[in-house]
Amino acid sequence: MAMGNKLVKNAAGRMVPLEINGQPVTPYMGVGKYHPRGIKHAPPIASCADYPSDGNKLVPSLKEALKKCGLKDGMTISTHHHFREGDLVANMVFDCASELGVKGLRWFPSASFPCHAYLMKYLDDGTISHIEGSMNGPLGRYCSEGKMNKTAVLRSHGGRYQAVQDGEVKIDIAVIGAGCADTFGNANGLEGPSASGGLGFALADSQYADKVIVVTDNLVPFPCIPWQIQGNYVDCTVQVDKVGIPEKIISGTTKVTRSPDRLLIAEMTARFCDVTGIIHDGFSFQAGAGGTSLSIGIYFGDIMRKKGIRARFARGGSNKYLVSMLEEGLVDYILDGQTFDLDGVRSIRDNPGHVMTSPFTSYNYHGKGNFAGMVDVVILGATEVDMNFNANVVTHSDGYLLHGLGGWQNCLFGKNVILPIPLFRDRIPVIREEVTTICGPGELIDVIITERGIAINPLRKDLIEKARNADLPLKTIGQLREEAEKICGKPENPVFTDKIVAAIKWVDGTIIDVVKQIAVDR
Repeated sequence: MAMGNKLVKNAAGRMVPLEINGQPVTPYMGVGKYHPRGIKHAPPIASCADYPSDGNKLVPSLKEALKKCGLKDGMTISTHHHFREGDLVANMVFDCASELGVKGLRWFPSASFPCHAYLMKYLDDGTISHIEGSMNGPLGRYCSEGKMNKTAVLRSHGGRYQAVQDGEVKIDIAVIGAGCADTFGNANGLEGPSASGGLGFALADSQYADKVIVVTDNLVPFPCIPWQIQGNYVDCTVQVDKVGIPEKIISGTTKVTRSPDRLLIAEMTARFCDVTGIIHDGFSFQAGAGGTSLSIGIYFGDIMRKKGIRARFARGGSNKYLVSMLEEGLVDYILDGQTFDLDGVRSIRDNPGHVMTSPFTSYNYHGKGNFAGMVDVVILGATEVDMNFNANVVTHSDGYLLHGLGGWQNCLFGKNVILPIPLFRDRIPVIREEVTTICGPGELIDVIITERGIAINPLRKDLIEKARNADLPLKTIGQLREEAEKICGKPENPVFTDKIVAAIKWVDGTIIDVVKQIAVDR
């Protein structure tokens, strides 16, 4: 099982190991209970004497760069996910590793996508031992079926930065794909055929990895301005024909939902935020790029225009709707973690009010504060919620691990956390007696909004009082669950083996839950 056999019950009531892949780990202790000690990790000291005096670090190929950086068995290789479903760089890296005959590599992506199903052959042949990062779609299914050689580890965006900063994960070689770079290694994602917007998810990799390679298909003369990645951290630059597929990196449009149920959820969410005073002059918000979240943002805009107010800042990934709010003057600043469409790329490049951020400033829990707790309202999704408001975002109710954590856990520290979710999906209730996998503790989740009613966490007596006389369909979480089961029936629980295939880290690096192998033959 590639981990110690001893399991203990953590503060979330889940049985978790004390060791993963031969390394000791700490069980989840509760929100704010674990306080780290020690100093930050640091890479080896480098000397300018070992680098070209003219600043030209260009290497003929990625394979040569990996050799130059000392690639060998058992190393940790990191990549980032700014190219999303259009990423070509990660697949190139492991093609090179395979050609060099290197084995047992730990892949440490900031996220993976279905395009990385290509790498399953390298998991099969041992080129890659395991993945520590989100596994969306096919790779998650592969992991759930127990096919990965070692145990996977999932972290939030902030948790990933924390793990690198603290030395929990030591990156041997970071490979950073960039839409634009110079030969010195300065890089950004703002220009070129593979422009992706910000490169904040690669920041920790550039700062803390032993060796750093920048790969681009748009090499420009020094200096590459602005430099989101500083060349002083970079060992080699590589020019390739293509780092990403543009139409899969970004889309020309982002679609709001057309579903009547989802639109109702979005409208109720905006109304709830209005009547409870969450929407006020100078407030801040974060919403995702999904269809329901986009609709909520549009409703927010309508309320703000009607009241003649504006938001101080909006957090999260940018899209054309958020950009239009910035340009209209409804929002003073966008603090952007990643860019989802062409308007976002244009805005982050040209508008000084559209600011690039990283998981360090936004989410890192082992720092002197972060932005997450400053946000007035956070709109998030979930695959499941339980009677204690605990929520799941990585596995489905069938037990399959199909999603990553992203910034979801980090956002739970917002002042008001709202989950606008359907009461059921594919006739499977979303509200369960107990979630399949705990990703976030219920004490941090304030409101569940469904098309059939709103459940406020009993801990939030202030919100209950404000919403009581607002003509909103308030219900308990139990009533919502009963209603879903009356319509859909009580769902069966998934069947697992005893083998732990993945561990879920909390924002502080402790283990909040595990994912077990699906019992395929049942």
